[in-house]
Amino acid sequence: MERVVVDTNVLVGALLSESGGNRAVLRLCLKGRCRPLMGEKLFHEYCDLMGRPLLDQSPLSRPDREALFEALLSKCEWVVVSFLWRPNLPDEGDNHLIELGVAGGADSIISANTRDLKGGELKFGNLAVETPAAFLKRWRNTYGNDDNPNP
Repeated sequence: MERVVVDTNVLVGALLSESGGNRAVLRLCLKGRCRPLMGEKLFHEYCDLMGRPLLDQSPLSRPDREALFEALLSKCEWVVVSFLWRPNLPDEGDNHLIELGVAGGADSIISANTRDLKGGELKFGNLAVETPAAFLKRWRNTYGNDDNPNP
């Protein structure tokens, strides 16, 4: 099973659009086909996100968004990050994603912000940084379409 770090921008995209790669990534996580990793900093980012007025544009009601968030959290594996890789990325606020991925043995960090995440001084060869579309393409090539994440 793929171990993944799902950046908050993927969650935002999934909550604001009824279709697309962001929702497909969340579906794979919710179906148990991927194991999303969660750390303290990412959890706080998610919680902060859930309270933002931006999400009022979502096709999901607030209670539905909260239920989706809780369902996603129930599928996450909590990872304690005990070693910080600093300085690494140009945007200090993104370092925790790399640290979570390394600490949790992730196969991939899924983010719309791949340029900044790939721009670090340190390279971790087994940790891919992929957009939702690239992740889904690789997923289909590896696992086939037996569980197509797009309905």
